[in-house]
Amino acid sequence: MNYNNPTQLQAAILDWAGTVVDFGSFAPTRIFVEAFAEFDVQVSIEEARGPMGMGKWDHIRTLCDQPEVAERYRRVFGRTPTDDDVTAIYKRFMPLQIEKIAEHSALIPGALETIANLRQQGIKIGSCSGYPKQVMDKVVELAASNGYVADHVVATDEVPNGRPWPAQALANVIALGIDDVAACVKIDDTVPGILEGRRAGMWTVALICSGNALGLTYDGYRALNSDKLASERKRIHALFESSRPHYMIDTITDLPEVIADINQRLANGEMPQSS
Repeated sequence: MNYNNPTQLQAAILDWAGTVVDFGSFAPTRIFVEAFAEFDVQVSIEEARGPMGMGKWDHIRTLCDQPEVAERYRRVFGRTPTDDDVTAIYKRFMPLQIEKIAEHSALIPGALETIANLRQQGIKIGSCSGYPKQVMDKVVELAASNGYVADHVVATDEVPNGRPWPAQALANVIALGIDDVAACVKIDDTVPGILEGRRAGMWTVALICSGNALGLTYDGYRALNSDKLASERKRIHALFESSRPHYMIDTITDLPEVIADINQRLANGEMPQSS
C-alpha cells in the first residue's frame, strides 16, 4: 500500500461560540464574571476573555493563576486559589451557564448558508467546544431549533485533554471516518482552538471579527468605521500570530473562498504541515 496526499477537503471541524453561534462569544465570558462575583472576587470581561477556548475548568484555573486575580482572591479568602477553590467556582459557573446559554444562542449571520455550501461540496461537519457536555447538550439543542445540526460534536470533558491539545479535533476525525487529517480544516475564534487544529495536523482558519478577540455584537461589528475595523484587524492578527493559523478571515461567511484555496493547494500536493 502506498501513501497518497489527499486532493481535497473531507471535513470542516467548527468551533461553536464565536464561530457558528453567539457573535462576540458573550455567553461564557459574562458567566465567568458572574461566577467569580458570587465569591466576591471581581473579574473584568477583558480578563475573562483571556484564556477563551480552553475547557472551562482550565479556563478558571488560568484566570486564578493571573497575579491580579489571585491577589483579589487572597484579599477575600486569605490564600491564593487552590484546585479545590477552582472546582468550587466551576461548580457555580456550570448552573449559571446552563441557565443563561439560551440568551446567546443565535446563529451567526450567514453561518447556515456557509455550512450548506460546504455540505454541497461533500464536506462533513464536525464540531468541538470548550464547553463541557452538560452545557454542550443545551447548545446543540438550541442550534438545532435554529436549523444547525453538526455531523458530530465533541465536548471538552469527553477527551482526556481539551484545547490546546488536539484530542477533540482528532475525535471528530475518527467519528466522521476521515482517512487523513490533512483533509480536514479547523475553524475557530481562539488561539487554543487554532493550536488544537495545528497539533492535529489540520489546516486552520482563525476568525477575527465574530468571536472572542473582537468581542463585539454583530451590530457593534457592523457599526465600526473602516479605520477602526482596520486597526482591530491588525491587533487581532498579532494576537493569532503565535498559533500560526493558515488563514485569518473576518467571519464564517468568508470561509468558502478559503475552502477553494485549500483544495487547490491540496491538488498541488501541498500539506498543512508544510506551511
